[in-house]
Amino acid sequence: MINLRGIAAFLTLLGAAVPSHAAGVTIGVVAPQNGTLALLGAQIAAGAGFEIQQSGNTLVAINETCEENSGAAIADALINAKVQVAIGFLCSETLEGALPKLKDANIPAITVSVRSRILMEDALKNGWPLFRAAPADGAEAAKIIEIILKDWAADPIALIEDGTIHGRELTEAVRNALEQNGLKPVFTDTYRPGQEQQIALVRRLKRAGATRVFIGGDRNDVAVIARDAKAENIPLSILGGDAMRAADQPLPLITGVRAVALPEYTVRPESAAAADALRAKGIEPEGYVLPSLAAALIAGQAAEAAAAASKPLQEMLLGTTFQTPIGTMAFTGAHELSQNPYRLLEWRGNGFFPPAAPTQ
Repeated sequence: MINLRGIAAFLTLLGAAVPSHAAGVTIGVVAPQNGTLALLGAQIAAGAGFEIQQSGNTLVAINETCEENSGAAIADALINAKVQVAIGFLCSETLEGALPKLKDANIPAITVSVRSRILMEDALKNGWPLFRAAPADGAEAAKIIEIILKDWAADPIALIEDGTIHGRELTEAVRNALEQNGLKPVFTDTYRPGQEQQIALVRRLKRAGATRVFIGGDRNDVAVIARDAKAENIPLSILGGDAMRAADQPLPLITGVRAVALPEYTVRPESAAAADALRAKGIEPEGYVLPSLAAALIAGQAAEAAAAASKPLQEMLLGTTFQTPIGTMAFTGAHELSQNPYRLLEWRGNGFFPPAAPTQ
């Protein structure tokens, strides 16, 4: 696990502290070094620091406070350090203030976290050099809708949600898409979250004739609903969202429950070598570690290609497909990932995995 006494100490452990002279590509890593977001910041620093060290590049670590009006000072620090590209950026507050100055300095920013659609719209309108190596706002709903329309269109569908803002908005997006495609759910409802049992709910689903149910709620509520449906001998195919990626407690999830979620990169074959190398350094490849490693790899390769071709770095980011430990990555002309990173996954015993292919 990552030592949270501070990112600086961690980078020293990696041997990735900033040297006295520049080597290779100079990459800024913007991440929280203290406070409530220090754990996530340490994950970003861990993955990025590992890749930057392996590639022989130079790391400049910049503390991200995520406070309003903090971005300009962070941009100044990156500019003064003469970085060629910056990655990380956990918070939109940082980018809002930093991007205008980074534009003037021709320093692209690759965020591994910020999903705001409005921020990217502003960036494109103003020519700010923002690239998103994370899902955009709405990507989760888009993938859920794609899966339901592809696999469930001929079946009686129920949509239920827990009344939270995210659960309600996610389920509403699915319902609107179904209606636009001429499909009407046989059952819709808002359930009370955090209950020890949901027998009445699953019986209502049965009476409505539902066989497929999308649940806009957290993992434990889904586990309760799945358990009670099984106990009542009510066959339900259950699909949840990215909130399913949570601790499998207090009630374990039943095998076969599905989720549209970001994949667990450590179980993917293309991630195995990087995960093993990280663990050999005492780094657990969790959370933002592998995505940040990928962002640092993209930053370094794009900068090297730009120098070799005497082209702007932004041009190389837009015109290149990168092979990374979390898969093939490329940016569209809108500076978004060319492929939606959300995947259909199935719970099998101790983790979410791609669904097994149906037997012929």
